[in-house]
Formats: sequence, structure tokens, C-alpha cells
Amino acid sequence: MATSPPPPGAPAAPRIPDHIHRRRWAILSVLMLSLLIVVLDNSILNVAMKTIATRAPAGLGATQSELEWAINAYTLVFAGLLFTSGLLGDRIGRKKVLLFGLAVFGTGSVLAAVSASPAELIAFRALMGLGGAFVMPATLAILMNVFEREEQPRAIGVWAGGVGLAIAIGPIAGGLLLDHYWWGSVFLINVPIVLLALAAMIVLVPDSKDPDPGRLDPVGVLLSVVGLVLLVYGIIKGGQLADFADPEVLVTALGGLAVLAVFVIHQKRSDHPSIDIGYFRKPAFSAAAAAIALVFFALMGVTFFIVFYVQSVRGYSPLQSGLLILPLAAAQLIFAPRARLVVDRFGARAVCTAGMLVVAVTMAGMLLLRTGTPVWVLEALFFLQGTGMAHIMPPVTVAIMQALPREKAGSASALNNTFRQVGGTLGVAVLGSLLSTTYRDGIQGTLDALPGVPGPVRAAAGESIEATLGLADRLGPAGRPLIDSARDAFLHAMHVTALGSAVVSVLGAVVVAAFLPGKMAPVPRAAEPRDEWKAGAAR
Repeated sequence: MATSPPPPGAPAAPRIPDHIHRRRWAILSVLMLSLLIVVLDNSILNVAMKTIATRAPAGLGATQSELEWAINAYTLVFAGLLFTSGLLGDRIGRKKVLLFGLAVFGTGSVLAAVSASPAELIAFRALMGLGGAFVMPATLAILMNVFEREEQPRAIGVWAGGVGLAIAIGPIAGGLLLDHYWWGSVFLINVPIVLLALAAMIVLVPDSKDPDPGRLDPVGVLLSVVGLVLLVYGIIKGGQLADFADPEVLVTALGGLAVLAVFVIHQKRSDHPSIDIGYFRKPAFSAAAAAIALVFFALMGVTFFIVFYVQSVRGYSPLQSGLLILPLAAAQLIFAPRARLVVDRFGARAVCTAGMLVVAVTMAGMLLLRTGTPVWVLEALFFLQGTGMAHIMPPVTVAIMQALPREKAGSASALNNTFRQVGGTLGVAVLGSLLSTTYRDGIQGTLDALPGVPGPVRAAAGESIEATLGLADRLGPAGRPLIDSARDAFLHAMHVTALGSAVVSVLGAVVVAAFLPGKMAPVPRAAEPRDEWKAGAAR
């Protein structure tokens, strides 16, 4: 993958020591292991939601609101601390931060598995979010410090493919575990993986940090945490209420944006900023960040409604649903590591624009899905969607990571993950709200016509297709027409939401076509021998 050369007159980046260079792919494998559990855990929990909602001893008897916060507590802490964890990695050492994050994540997993109440589960999920926030940026930062610049695009492609694999493995692993064990097993499965990753990391992974981190910026760090937490909370709350004009949503979301604006002003005026805001003046950097946010906005929104389509409309089990997502993962595994070859030939702008348009077409292709659509249509859409994603994520990640110096890799990785997390959270909230609002409008007439059903029960049944099907099940044979109406209303809502995702993907294509650079000049190889390498203070 072509990458931007250093500025004219700048010294070539020192080479990585031989003893680190020789084991770079083994190091990447270990990093992928730690990345696997963090990404996998988010997707595996979705499968266990129904079980956790059942009464003890099978579950915890969690309400819908408690289930949502079991997911959102993780997201809130994770997103709020991503930027801070990246800064800490640059300052005290990325390996130290990664080991700490894994240990906290593993501890949170054990505690979540033995939770005795929904409140405990929510608290321990927040603890897992704390650990995950320290893992994600560190994996990419270490990658940038064990691979030479010319090999980084290939390594990032493998890293991106691993993310897609983890997303697909989660539902499959969750379905298998729930078929044989209790709900806590979906958390406990993390523990042996964490122990293996910790042991391998201690032996293989070198530490690295910024050799000249400068003075601390506690005000900037505090502003970033408060701003991101308020913004993400507002987004989540808006999705829950399906009303982004609600005062609570507006106050928190706009308050978060205001705090982040103060953060930017502070960074511009500070003589020791946490991040150089000047990087956002580079069109390539800003376009790449926007592309990551937009593509995850569209992808996470679609992932949200596809689960209900395959299970509630088509009647597939959680395990079968997980297997249906495999083409998405397979395409990313096949094409993400090879995306650099296409970018070398056609340039990042053309490849990412085409990838965004492919994603947009697959989103619009969801309009083909009906109650009796052959499964191969869905599989083909997933494969094409994965192919498009595989030609977007590696190039834009490379653009962000290589825009900052190697010694600032933790900060660059944190920015990359923050934009992805905020974009994905916004996608679930906005597109989920669109889905639920459209569904409620479509099913309300049928619910109002039901005789003998109290108003509060009808209102609750209109919240989601699962709630409607639950009411239909209680009504027995008289509820059969309600099942058909629920599926029709959901399909209409899904199609509207898919079009919304397609529009967002087209917007992403416009952004990368306008601002992302095309072909770059080849990156010059450094003249220094490997054993004289000092950048990043790798050991």
C-alpha cells in the first residue's frame, strides 16, 4: 500500500532492531489474540441477552433497560477512556498499558460471569470497558513500532481482518456456549484467552514509548474524558428514547460537544498539548477519520437490525445467525491483508471510494430481503459488504497512523479507535431509533385493533418486534395475524433503515473522493542499521 513519504529534508526513520524485526509476525499474532477478546466480547453478549433476561436460576431476570445498560456501560467507559489510554501508552509504555488492560478485562470477565444481579452485571461490564479501553489503542500502537513503515499497511490489513473475524466468531461462540452451559460462560470464556495472551506478551512483545513525551496535560485529559462520556451518553440515551430532541439527550450530547470544543481550544493554546490539533488540518487525516466514523455508523446500524431479521423474522437460532455472518468475516480475512496491493496500483482515494460505494450498494441490497428470500442472497450481500469494508479500513487506518510520528503511535491509535467507537455508537442509536420509530408506526394500527388488550400492553408491544411476538404468543391462535403484521412492519422498517445506511455510506464515498490523497510516492528505506534504532524506545 502506498504511503506518504516523510517531509522533504526530514531524516529517515531509524530501522527496527533485528531481534524485534525477526519476531514481528509472532508479535502481531499475540496482539491479535488480545484484540480478539475485546471485539468478540461485544458481539458474544448480544446472543446471551435473552437468556440473561429470563428469571433465576436460568438468568438474572434483567429488564430491557438493564440489558441495554449492560451493553452501554461498557461502551460508555470504553469510549470515554480511549484517548486517555493512548496518551498513557505513549508516556509510560504501550506494553505496560496493554498488560494492565488485559488484566482488568480478565478480572471484569470473571466478576461478570458470577454476577448475582443485573446491577452487578452492569458494574462489572463497566470494569471490562475500562480494560478494553487500554487494550485497543495499545495493540495498534505496538504494531506501528515493530513493523517498518513499508510493511505497516500489510500488518494493518491483517489487524483489520482480525477485527472482522472476531465480530463473526462472537455470535457463533455464544450460541455454542449457551447450548451447553449457563449464561455466565460467555464471559468466562475470556479468562483462558487473557491468560494465554498475558503469558505470550510478557515473552514476545517489546515495550515502547515516546522518548520525549513532554509535560503532562491534566486539564486536556480531563476535558477529553468528560466530553467523550457526555457525548456518548447523550447518543446512547437518544437511541433508547428514540427521541434526540429530548431535553436530557440535548443537554448531555450538546454539553459533551461544548466540552470537546473547549478541549480543542485548550490544545491550540497549550505549549504542551495532549494532541497536536494541526494534524486535523491535513485533508488526508481528517478524511480518513471521517471515513472510519461513517463506515462504522452504517455497519453497526445494519448489524443491529440484521440480528432481528434472521432470528425474529426468519426464525434462525442464535448459533445459526452467527454462522450466517461468516461470509462477512471471510471477505475481510481474504481481502483486508491484500488491500495494500490494490491501493499501490490505483491509489487510496479510488480504492476507498469504490469500497464505500460497494458498502452503499449492499446496504441498498437489503431491500431485497423478505420473509422468504433465499438465504444465498443475504450471504452474497454479506460477502460483498465485507469486501467493501476490507478495502476501506486498512487504507484509512494507515492514513491516520502514519500521519503522526511513530513515537505518537498511542495517540494516533486512540484517535482511530475513538472515531470508530463514536461512529458505531451513533449508528446504533440513530439507525436503531429510525428502525423502532418506523416499526412502531407500522404496527400501531394492528395493535389498536386488538380486542381486550389494555392500552399499556399495546404500547409496550409496539416497542420492538420481539415485544410484539411476545404478545402474539400469549394470545395463542388469536395472535397469528399479529405475527404476520409484525413481520411486515419490521421488514418495512428495516428497508427504511437500510436506505439510511446506504445514504451515510454514499456520504462517506464523497468525503474520501474529495479529500483522501490518491497515489503516493514510494516510501524511502532508511539508511540506519537496525541495531541503532532508537525511535519509540523499543526494548
